[in-house]
Amino acid sequence: MNVLLFIMALAVSFIVVRLGAIAFELTGLDWSMATFQALSCFTGTGFTTKESELITSNPQRRRIAGVLIIIGHAGFVTLVATFANSLSPNLFSAEKTISLFSGVFSPGLVPWVNLGIIILAIFASYKLAKFGGFDKKLTSFLRSKVIKSEMVKRVSFEELVVATGGYGISQIEVGQDSPVLDKTLMNSELRDADITILAVQTRGTIIPNPPARTKISLGDKLICFGKLENIRNKLCVAK
Repeated sequence: MNVLLFIMALAVSFIVVRLGAIAFELTGLDWSMATFQALSCFTGTGFTTKESELITSNPQRRRIAGVLIIIGHAGFVTLVATFANSLSPNLFSAEKTISLFSGVFSPGLVPWVNLGIIILAIFASYKLAKFGGFDKKLTSFLRSKVIKSEMVKRVSFEELVVATGGYGISQIEVGQDSPVLDKTLMNSELRDADITILAVQTRGTIIPNPPARTKISLGDKLICFGKLENIRNKLCVAK
């Protein structure tokens, strides 16, 4: 029973971390950074000072981080407790294990059998998480649930770096009503508004220093440099 609880806690922990990463991504973080920060909050490790400012400076991200930290502590305690109980030579669990394996194992071998099952479960979970098809389908399913539930307010504009004189670097997600949708960078007239596109993220691919013929599609993310007021007025749709 303790082995089963350990495996269940491991699976739930993986799903919670993935939900946290999706939530962070919806607030404007890059996916790789979102996954790292979600894992950092859940485990309480690897939280660097520079990247922690991206979390603590945003109220919505602070709430997400707080939930991950609380659940992470509870999950860690559960994993440790079930792991320790699985390795203890408890008579009741020994009888159960022996009956399952038709008397093959003696009570003294039960902890080692449980340890072997736990190692296999961890290895199987790792391989399953690294399997691209399953990981993408699970992430897509969880993302659709999070967006539908409106647990996290999705952002389409984020100021990444603010420089002097009102200039800075911003990230814009191109929506259905965006004035630059289906236009090339040359035809978007962004240069006339003193806006430079540093990179375009489209369909999971990042195009640095994109050429003028690059077409802007729905869902693309534009990394822009310019006066933040101009970027808001030119690229952000009023809601």
